[in-house]
Amino acid sequence: MKRFPMVMGLCLAFATGTVLTAETAASRWIDGEFQPSTLTKAQQATELAWFASAGAKLRQRGVKEISVVSETLTTHEYEAKTLARAFEEITGIKVKHDLVQEGDLVEKLQTSLQSGRSIYDGWVSDSDLIGTHYRYGMTLSLTDHMAGAGKEFTNPGLDLKDFIGARFTTAPDGKLYQLPDQQFANLYWFRADWFARKDLQDRFRKKYGYELGVPSTGAPTKTSPSSSPTT
Repeated sequence: MKRFPMVMGLCLAFATGTVLTAETAASRWIDGEFQPSTLTKAQQATELAWFASAGAKLRQRGVKEISVVSETLTTHEYEAKTLARAFEEITGIKVKHDLVQEGDLVEKLQTSLQSGRSIYDGWVSDSDLIGTHYRYGMTLSLTDHMAGAGKEFTNPGLDLKDFIGARFTTAPDGKLYQLPDQQFANLYWFRADWFARKDLQDRFRKKYGYELGVPSTGAPTKTSPSSSPTT
């Protein structure tokens, strides 16, 4: 049975007819579309150069087209209409990115899992399905793949800590089975006037052993009276 790769682009690389064509296309996309970025243009160029080198090996192995499917959301429409075109222009590898309704996507995925034959190279599915992927035992473990067979084609600049929500795509075995593609905004509201009340501050300190502070993402340190707790 074929194991299902659940992420587009992780181990698929940039391939091109000539280095000059790849460099020209990459430069155009860096200047015209891939800004602003946390990377400098030089860093972006270096990363795309790695994709070109790794992709050349894939093309030698006969990779000419990849197919993926995702739910019809604005994020994925951008991937299908813009990023897929950039990928093809830079690499020469065509991306067939289908956009379907959520129900159709789940049905296609379920059918593929039950039949043991994946009709797509990559699936962009909800992280809620992590339990299904794990229980069926047919989904490719990215953790194992990136350390093993896919190591050669795993972007050396990939930092999994950059991804919000990776813990939701990690199975009970501690392995990553999906790479977060998009994340909903997370908001937290709190009563600032309550946090400013001295009587509540005193009660909090007496009960928990540290100061009541503005909610933060950091875990509280009870041995440090000045630390701010997660609330």
